[in-house]
Amino acid sequence: MNTPFSTRQGPLPSPALHPLERLTRWLSGIPDGLVLLLGRFSIAAVFWKSGQTKIEGLAIDLISGEFQLGWPRLAESALFLFENEYRLPLLPPALAALLAALAEHVFPVLLLLGLATRLSALALLGMTLTIQLFVYPDAYPTHGVWATVLLVLIARGAGPYSLDHFLAGRLGAR
Repeated sequence: MNTPFSTRQGPLPSPALHPLERLTRWLSGIPDGLVLLLGRFSIAAVFWKSGQTKIEGLAIDLISGEFQLGWPRLAESALFLFENEYRLPLLPPALAALLAALAEHVFPVLLLLGLATRLSALALLGMTLTIQLFVYPDAYPTHGVWATVLLVLIARGAGPYSLDHFLAGRLGAR
């Protein structure tokens, strides 16, 4: 049998590498499902918190414990930002503000549930690219991190702790 270990030429690796190799193996044991769950939660929080700044009448913040249930409506401050600061080239400011507020609430909830994860991550990646290209082009370090998390979710899906996984198992059993 011809394996890299049986055909190794030269000196053996330094004994100092053994603890490093053990650490690498231990860290490789971090479950992908945990990484995907953390990615879903983290990026959902970023967009949810942004969406909350665009509406009035509904406030839900699980971390601070703030809850104000009511019918959401677009905040005047959001419309002002879309008219004066963001100025997207293809959409009227009122429509862009409404679509952004809606997307920043719907897609994060879907990500948290792990439902339609790839579609939701793709939509938020489109928002991220729009923000990067037309609104805050100097914020590429932040947007790069967002894009990375979203691309992992697009490529790998929601993982085992998700409704996507549950439904795929149920539909695949038929």
